[in-house]
Amino acid sequence: MALVYSTETGRMCPDCRQPLADCRCKAAAKAKAVGDGNVRVSRESKGRGGKTVTLVRGLPLDADALAALGKQLRSACGSGGTVKDGVLEIQGDHGERVMAELARLGHKPKRVGG
Repeated sequence: MALVYSTETGRMCPDCRQPLADCRCKAAAKAKAVGDGNVRVSRESKGRGGKTVTLVRGLPLDADALAALGKQLRSACGSGGTVKDGVLEIQGDHGERVMAELARLGHKPKRVGG
């Protein structure tokens, strides 16, 4: 049974058993790398109103590093995009350019899909 409240400190985190004000669980989960290390580059247009996007999955980076890499790739492609759930989305069909840039940065990307 997990302690969820203490009369001395108030609410307690059920995972680390520290007061919620001192809890580090969420910060540690946010800093954890998202991807599996197999960098996959694909192209998708379903559910996007006919617009094509280039997706990059599996990058073994935390959220901040993933956002920085996304900015670097978007500027290399001259395009917009975003990061959603650990997946980089770059507007347009930029598969070859993204793969070249990832290889230049030391990743080993693979092309998947059609």
